[in-house]
Amino acid sequence: FTRSRYTSTLALLAAISRIMLLATAATALSVRMSAAPAPASASASSTSGAADAPLLLRAARGEVTESTPVWMMRQAGRHMQVYRDLVKDYPTFRERSEIPDVSYAVSMQPRDAYGTDGVILFSDILTPLPAMGVDFAISEGGGITIDPIRTREAFAKMTAVPFEPETKISFVGDVLKRLRATLAGTDATVLGFVGLPFTLGTYLIEGATGTKTGFAAMRQLRESDPQLVADMLKLLGDRIAQYAIYQIDSGAQVVQVFDSWAGHLTPDEFDEWAAPFQRQVVGAIKAARPDTPVIIYMAPDTHSKEGALITKLAASGANVVSVDHTLPISAARELLDEAGYESVGLQGNLDPAILAEGSEEEIVAAAQDILKKMAGRPHIMNLGHGIEPTTPEPSANLFVKTVQEWRN
Repeated sequence: FTRSRYTSTLALLAAISRIMLLATAATALSVRMSAAPAPASASASSTSGAADAPLLLRAARGEVTESTPVWMMRQAGRHMQVYRDLVKDYPTFRERSEIPDVSYAVSMQPRDAYGTDGVILFSDILTPLPAMGVDFAISEGGGITIDPIRTREAFAKMTAVPFEPETKISFVGDVLKRLRATLAGTDATVLGFVGLPFTLGTYLIEGATGTKTGFAAMRQLRESDPQLVADMLKLLGDRIAQYAIYQIDSGAQVVQVFDSWAGHLTPDEFDEWAAPFQRQVVGAIKAARPDTPVIIYMAPDTHSKEGALITKLAASGANVVSVDHTLPISAARELLDEAGYESVGLQGNLDPAILAEGSEEEIVAAAQDILKKMAGRPHIMNLGHGIEPTTPEPSANLFVKTVQEWRN
């Protein structure tokens, strides 16, 4: 009898326990459901996401924004005293760009000082090369040193190495993740960047910055072994696209692609040695991450000044063309519109010399002139080239504040 009552009591307690567990689960489910937003249509959800996106990201997607977002190429670096102070503790560029805590701190310096709308990863277009089997060195003066690749045998050291950015250059992803976490919920956009195949190829073949020789080694190899050059650029295209996607997956909301030295090519040479590989990289990014805007930039050079190749940049498939300072931005807009690229946005294009040497009045007037010319069209304010190391910090701050106070 005692054993029977004991067994019955255990059964009753077990039943009560099950009921309490079910009640708790139901309560938790109810709380989760009440906290969750009501289901919405795809279009409504998309509209809400777009409205919540930061200003620069919306402009890069082609939206005419209520005010113009602004950042500066090379904004993190030598023009800032806080950066120069940091150089004392981390004397090489590769230390500053490859130690995650340092790269993160440098990336954030312009945001902290000026409130820029874009925060770009502090790195270099050569950063992924060691993960491809090619080491490099950068002097404090900016000189590049690489063992040149000019033979099929030398190229084999690249093809023999699998490209795994997530393991071999994981510091890039670490910094982007931290930037994205820090800036979540703010009005800032995180930018990543990569170099495009032709420009990277010049470094590999020249073993240095090719401007010193007029890209003589690159030109000679294109003539003597065009298939080797094409194979090299194709491999770079595959891997750079992979690297850009890695940056996006790590936190980059916009990616800028640089073909800095492609402007020394004639139009016909550009069509053969730059354009196909630009399309390769941009197309691969778009296929894998279609919602991530791409900005393309090429420095003004022998054949690219005054917008001579700007429509070819627009043909890459990029969302935005970053315009150099050798032509008015209104002329750039007209050239793209006439060529059928009305939907391609523009970035730029204050002359860096004005920012470095101009008076307050000159900086404000030049910035406002660009803003007026781009009224009613998608636009990201920037410089026509990287900021000069001699630029006074108050001038950079004035430029950013002038743009941010303007209303479209």
